[in-house]
Amino acid sequence: MVKPVSAVRKLIILALVLLPLLGTVLAMRSLWHRAVDSSDLALMVGLYVPISMGITVGFHRYLTHRGFRTVWPVKALLLILGSMALEGPALVWAANHRKHHALSDQAGDPHSPQDGFFHAHVGWLFSGMEADAQTYARDLNEDRLVMSISRLFPLWAVLSLAIPFAVGGWHGLLWGGAVRIFLTHHVTWSVNSVCHTFGSRPFGTKDRSRNQWIVGLLALGEGWHNNHHAFPRSALHGLRWWQLDLSGLTIRLLERARVVRGVQRVSAAEIRARIERGLREAGLAHPGAYAAEASEVA
Repeated sequence: MVKPVSAVRKLIILALVLLPLLGTVLAMRSLWHRAVDSSDLALMVGLYVPISMGITVGFHRYLTHRGFRTVWPVKALLLILGSMALEGPALVWAANHRKHHALSDQAGDPHSPQDGFFHAHVGWLFSGMEADAQTYARDLNEDRLVMSISRLFPLWAVLSLAIPFAVGGWHGLLWGGAVRIFLTHHVTWSVNSVCHTFGSRPFGTKDRSRNQWIVGLLALGEGWHNNHHAFPRSALHGLRWWQLDLSGLTIRLLERARVVRGVQRVSAAEIRARIERGLREAGLAHPGAYAAEASEVA
Protein backbone atom coordinates (compact mmCIF):
# COMPACT_ATOMS: atom_id res chain seq x y z
CA MET A 1 0.00 0.00 0.00
CA VAL A 2 1.39 3.40 -1.02
CA LYS A 3 1.33 5.92 1.81
CA PRO A 4 0.41 9.52 0.89
CA VAL A 5 3.21 12.03 1.35
CA SER A 6 2.24 15.02 3.48
CA ALA A 7 2.53 18.53 2.05
CA VAL A 8 5.12 19.47 4.69
CA ARG A 9 7.27 16.45 3.86
CA LYS A 10 7.04 17.25 0.14
CA LEU A 11 8.22 20.80 0.83
CA ILE A 12 11.15 19.54 2.90
CA ILE A 13 12.19 17.07 0.19
CA LEU A 14 11.79 19.76 -2.48
CA ALA A 15 14.01 22.10 -0.48
CA LEU A 16 16.66 19.41 -0.06
CA VAL A 17 16.63 18.84 -3.83
CA LEU A 18 16.49 22.47 -5.00
CA LEU A 19 18.60 24.38 -2.45
CA PRO A 20 21.82 22.42 -3.16
CA LEU A 21 21.11 22.95 -6.89
CA LEU A 22 20.72 26.69 -6.30
CA GLY A 23 23.92 26.70 -4.27
CA THR A 24 25.74 24.93 -7.08
CA VAL A 25 24.47 27.50 -9.61
CA LEU A 26 25.70 30.31 -7.34
CA ALA A 27 29.05 28.58 -6.92
CA MET A 28 29.48 28.20 -10.68
CA ARG A 29 28.40 31.83 -11.18
CA SER A 30 31.15 32.89 -8.80
CA LEU A 31 33.66 31.44 -11.27
CA TRP A 32 32.81 34.31 -13.61
CA HIS A 33 33.99 36.77 -10.98
CA ARG A 34 37.13 35.03 -9.78
CA ALA A 35 39.03 31.82 -10.32
CA VAL A 36 37.77 29.22 -7.90
CA ASP A 37 40.08 28.96 -4.91
CA SER A 38 41.83 25.64 -4.50
CA SER A 39 40.80 25.63 -0.84
CA ASP A 40 37.12 25.65 -1.92
CA LEU A 41 37.60 22.55 -4.06
CA ALA A 42 39.75 20.90 -1.39
CA LEU A 43 37.03 21.43 1.20
CA MET A 44 34.38 20.08 -1.15
CA VAL A 45 36.39 16.94 -1.98
CA GLY A 46 37.57 16.59 1.62
CA LEU A 47 33.95 16.33 2.75
CA TYR A 48 32.53 14.59 -0.33
CA VAL A 49 34.74 11.51 0.02
CA PRO A 50 34.23 10.59 3.72
CA ILE A 51 30.54 11.53 3.70
CA SER A 52 30.00 9.49 0.52
CA MET A 53 31.83 6.63 2.22
CA GLY A 54 29.27 6.93 4.99
CA ILE A 55 26.62 6.11 2.38
CA THR A 56 28.48 3.49 0.35
CA VAL A 57 30.37 1.69 3.11
CA GLY A 58 28.16 2.51 6.10
CA PHE A 59 24.53 2.71 5.01
CA HIS A 60 24.81 0.38 2.01
CA ARG A 61 27.39 -2.35 2.33
CA TYR A 62 27.38 -2.56 6.13
CA LEU A 63 23.94 -1.64 7.42
CA THR A 64 21.71 -2.76 4.54
CA HIS A 65 23.54 -5.88 3.34
CA ARG A 66 25.68 -6.88 6.34
CA GLY A 67 28.69 -7.25 4.06
CA PHE A 68 31.09 -7.11 7.00
CA ARG A 69 31.23 -6.70 10.77
CA THR A 70 32.97 -3.92 12.64
CA VAL A 71 33.57 -2.43 16.07
CA TRP A 72 31.02 0.05 17.41
CA PRO A 73 33.16 3.23 17.10
CA VAL A 74 33.67 2.58 13.38
CA LYS A 75 30.00 1.68 13.00
CA ALA A 76 28.96 4.92 14.69
CA LEU A 77 31.35 7.01 12.60
CA LEU A 78 30.16 5.47 9.33
CA LEU A 79 26.49 5.99 10.19
CA ILE A 80 27.04 9.59 11.29
CA LEU A 81 28.94 10.34 8.07
CA GLY A 82 26.18 8.71 6.04
CA SER A 83 23.59 10.83 7.85
CA MET A 84 25.54 13.96 6.92
CA ALA A 85 24.85 13.21 3.25
CA LEU A 86 21.25 14.34 3.96
CA GLU A 87 19.72 11.31 2.25
CA GLY A 88 17.61 10.43 5.26
CA PRO A 89 18.21 8.65 8.59
CA ALA A 90 20.15 5.39 8.54
CA LEU A 91 17.09 3.29 9.42
CA VAL A 92 14.98 4.77 6.61
CA TRP A 93 17.76 4.55 4.03
CA ALA A 94 18.45 0.88 4.77
CA ALA A 95 14.75 -0.06 4.75
CA ASN A 96 14.22 1.64 1.39
CA HIS A 97 17.21 -0.10 -0.14
CA ARG A 98 16.17 -3.51 1.17
CA LYS A 99 12.75 -2.95 -0.36
CA HIS A 100 14.45 -2.07 -3.66
CA HIS A 101 16.30 -5.40 -3.65
CA ALA A 102 13.21 -7.36 -2.63
CA LEU A 103 11.14 -5.88 -5.49
CA SER A 104 13.84 -4.74 -7.89
CA ASP A 105 12.26 -3.41 -11.12
CA GLN A 106 8.91 -4.92 -10.17
CA ALA A 107 5.73 -3.36 -8.83
CA GLY A 108 6.51 -1.78 -5.48
CA ASP A 109 10.17 -1.03 -6.17
CA PRO A 110 10.61 2.48 -4.73
CA HIS A 111 12.77 3.73 -7.60
CA SER A 112 12.60 1.65 -10.75
CA PRO A 113 13.13 3.27 -14.19
CA GLN A 114 10.14 1.22 -15.32
CA ASP A 115 8.13 4.08 -13.82
CA GLY A 116 10.25 6.58 -15.75
CA PHE A 117 13.86 7.75 -15.58
CA PHE A 118 12.94 10.91 -13.63
CA HIS A 119 10.96 8.82 -11.13
CA ALA A 120 13.96 6.53 -10.57
CA HIS A 121 16.29 9.50 -10.13
CA VAL A 122 14.35 11.86 -7.88
CA GLY A 123 10.59 11.57 -8.44
CA TRP A 124 10.27 8.57 -6.14
CA LEU A 125 11.06 10.79 -3.16
CA PHE A 126 7.63 12.38 -3.63
CA SER A 127 5.74 9.17 -4.41
CA GLY A 128 4.98 7.87 -0.92
CA MET A 129 6.72 4.56 -1.67
CA GLU A 130 8.96 4.73 1.38
CA ALA A 131 9.53 1.31 2.91
CA ASP A 132 7.98 0.23 6.19
CA ALA A 133 10.96 -0.09 8.54
CA GLN A 134 9.16 -2.73 10.62
CA THR A 135 8.82 -4.89 7.51
CA TYR A 136 12.17 -4.36 5.84
CA ALA A 137 14.46 -3.44 8.75
CA ARG A 138 13.04 -5.08 11.84
CA ASP A 139 16.53 -6.09 12.96
CA LEU A 140 17.68 -2.48 12.81
CA ASN A 141 14.74 -1.35 14.94
CA GLU A 142 16.28 -3.49 17.69
CA ASP A 143 19.76 -1.98 17.24
CA ARG A 144 20.10 0.77 19.85
CA LEU A 145 23.04 2.49 18.14
CA VAL A 146 21.27 2.59 14.77
CA MET A 147 18.10 3.94 16.34
CA SER A 148 19.96 6.58 18.37
CA ILE A 149 21.88 7.86 15.35
CA SER A 150 18.70 7.82 13.25
CA ARG A 151 16.78 9.85 15.84
CA LEU A 152 19.59 12.42 15.92
CA PHE A 153 19.43 12.94 12.16
CA PRO A 154 18.65 16.69 12.51
CA LEU A 155 21.89 17.13 14.47
CA TRP A 156 23.97 15.44 11.76
CA ALA A 157 22.21 17.58 9.14
CA VAL A 158 23.22 20.75 11.00
CA LEU A 159 26.81 19.51 11.39
CA SER A 160 26.90 18.77 7.65
CA LEU A 161 26.54 22.50 7.04
CA ALA A 162 28.16 23.89 10.19
CA ILE A 163 31.51 22.17 9.60
CA PRO A 164 32.20 23.63 6.13
CA PHE A 165 30.99 27.05 7.36
CA ALA A 166 33.33 26.90 10.35
CA VAL A 167 36.26 25.93 8.12
CA GLY A 168 35.69 28.19 5.12
CA GLY A 169 33.03 30.77 5.95
CA TRP A 170 30.37 31.48 3.34
CA HIS A 171 32.46 30.08 0.49
CA GLY A 172 33.05 26.98 2.57
CA LEU A 173 29.31 26.64 3.12
CA LEU A 174 28.73 27.08 -0.61
CA TRP A 175 31.30 24.56 -1.86
CA GLY A 176 31.67 22.22 1.12
CA GLY A 177 27.95 22.41 1.84
CA ALA A 178 25.59 23.09 -1.07
CA VAL A 179 27.77 21.88 -3.96
CA ARG A 180 28.90 18.81 -2.05
CA ILE A 181 25.30 17.91 -1.11
CA PHE A 182 24.18 18.44 -4.70
CA LEU A 183 26.89 16.12 -6.04
CA THR A 184 26.35 13.49 -3.35
CA HIS A 185 22.61 13.41 -3.97
CA HIS A 186 22.72 13.18 -7.73
CA VAL A 187 25.57 10.67 -7.81
CA THR A 188 23.66 8.43 -5.37
CA TRP A 189 20.42 8.84 -7.31
CA SER A 190 22.28 8.00 -10.53
CA VAL A 191 22.81 4.49 -9.17
CA ASN A 192 19.01 4.13 -9.09
CA SER A 193 18.39 5.69 -12.52
CA VAL A 194 21.49 5.46 -14.74
CA CYS A 195 22.62 2.06 -13.43
CA HIS A 196 19.21 0.54 -14.20
CA THR A 197 19.14 2.03 -17.71
CA PHE A 198 22.61 2.29 -19.27
CA GLY A 199 25.67 0.06 -19.12
CA SER A 200 26.78 -3.56 -19.33
CA ARG A 201 25.18 -6.68 -17.87
CA PRO A 202 27.81 -9.40 -17.38
CA PHE A 203 25.46 -11.22 -15.01
CA GLY A 204 21.94 -12.32 -15.81
CA THR A 205 19.77 -10.95 -13.00
CA LYS A 206 15.99 -10.68 -12.72
CA ASP A 207 16.19 -6.88 -12.73
CA ARG A 208 17.60 -4.22 -15.05
CA SER A 209 20.78 -3.50 -13.08
CA ARG A 210 23.84 -2.49 -15.09
CA ASN A 211 27.50 -1.69 -14.59
CA GLN A 212 28.33 1.93 -15.41
CA TRP A 213 31.98 2.93 -15.01
CA ILE A 214 31.38 6.68 -14.78
CA VAL A 215 28.97 6.20 -11.88
CA GLY A 216 31.43 3.66 -10.49
CA LEU A 217 34.09 6.34 -10.38
CA LEU A 218 31.91 9.13 -8.97
CA ALA A 219 30.04 6.90 -6.50
CA LEU A 220 33.22 5.31 -5.13
CA GLY A 221 32.46 1.87 -6.55
CA GLU A 222 28.66 1.79 -6.40
CA GLY A 223 28.35 1.98 -10.19
CA TRP A 224 29.27 -1.70 -10.56
CA HIS A 225 25.60 -2.23 -9.92
CA ASN A 226 24.99 -5.39 -11.93
CA ASN A 227 27.82 -7.01 -9.96
CA HIS A 228 26.09 -5.90 -6.78
CA HIS A 229 22.67 -7.25 -7.75
CA ALA A 230 24.25 -10.56 -8.75
CA PHE A 231 26.03 -10.83 -5.38
CA PRO A 232 24.18 -8.50 -2.97
CA ARG A 233 26.06 -9.51 0.18
CA SER A 234 29.51 -9.00 -1.29
CA ALA A 235 31.21 -6.05 0.38
CA LEU A 236 33.40 -5.62 -2.71
CA HIS A 237 31.56 -4.51 -5.85
CA GLY A 238 34.51 -4.27 -8.23
CA LEU A 239 34.97 -7.87 -9.35
CA ARG A 240 37.64 -7.22 -12.02
CA TRP A 241 41.03 -5.63 -11.46
CA TRP A 242 40.07 -2.63 -13.55
CA GLN A 243 36.73 -2.01 -11.82
CA LEU A 244 37.81 0.75 -9.45
CA ASP A 245 35.99 0.37 -6.14
CA LEU A 246 37.27 2.89 -3.60
CA SER A 247 34.66 1.80 -1.07
CA GLY A 248 35.80 -1.82 -1.39
CA LEU A 249 39.42 -0.72 -1.03
CA THR A 250 38.52 1.19 2.13
CA ILE A 251 36.84 -1.91 3.58
CA ARG A 252 39.92 -3.99 2.81
CA LEU A 253 42.18 -1.40 4.47
CA LEU A 254 39.96 -1.37 7.56
CA GLU A 255 40.11 -5.17 7.54
CA ARG A 256 43.91 -5.03 7.54
CA ALA A 257 43.72 -2.60 10.46
CA ARG A 258 41.63 -5.27 12.24
CA VAL A 259 38.65 -3.02 12.88
CA VAL A 260 36.60 -4.79 10.20
CA ARG A 261 36.10 -8.56 10.00
CA GLY A 262 33.87 -11.11 8.30
CA VAL A 263 34.12 -9.36 4.93
CA GLN A 264 31.82 -11.06 2.41
CA ARG A 265 33.63 -11.91 -0.84
CA VAL A 266 32.87 -13.57 -4.17
CA SER A 267 35.19 -16.29 -5.45
CA ALA A 268 36.28 -16.82 -9.05
CA ALA A 269 34.30 -20.07 -9.08
CA GLU A 270 31.12 -18.26 -8.03
CA ILE A 271 31.63 -15.63 -10.73
CA ARG A 272 32.13 -18.26 -13.44
CA ALA A 273 29.17 -20.33 -12.24
CA ARG A 274 26.88 -17.30 -12.24
CA ILE A 275 27.89 -16.23 -15.76
CA GLU A 276 27.70 -19.77 -17.16
CA ARG A 277 24.22 -20.17 -15.69
CA GLY A 278 23.12 -16.95 -17.35
CA LEU A 279 24.57 -18.06 -20.67
CA ARG A 280 22.85 -21.43 -20.44
CA GLU A 281 19.55 -19.71 -19.72
CA ALA A 282 20.16 -17.53 -22.78
CA GLY A 283 20.88 -20.61 -24.93
CA LEU A 284 24.63 -20.00 -25.31
CA ALA A 285 27.17 -22.76 -24.86
CA HIS A 286 30.37 -21.16 -23.61
CA PRO A 287 31.21 -18.52 -21.04
CA GLY A 288 32.68 -15.30 -22.37
CA ALA A 289 35.91 -13.52 -21.58
CA TYR A 290 34.50 -12.07 -18.38
CA ALA A 291 34.14 -15.53 -16.86
CA ALA A 292 37.39 -16.79 -18.32
CA GLU A 293 39.37 -13.93 -16.84
CA ALA A 294 37.55 -13.73 -13.53
CA SER A 295 39.90 -13.81 -10.61
CA GLU A 296 39.12 -14.21 -6.95
CA VAL A 297 38.41 -10.97 -5.09
CA ALA A 298 41.01 -10.91 -2.34
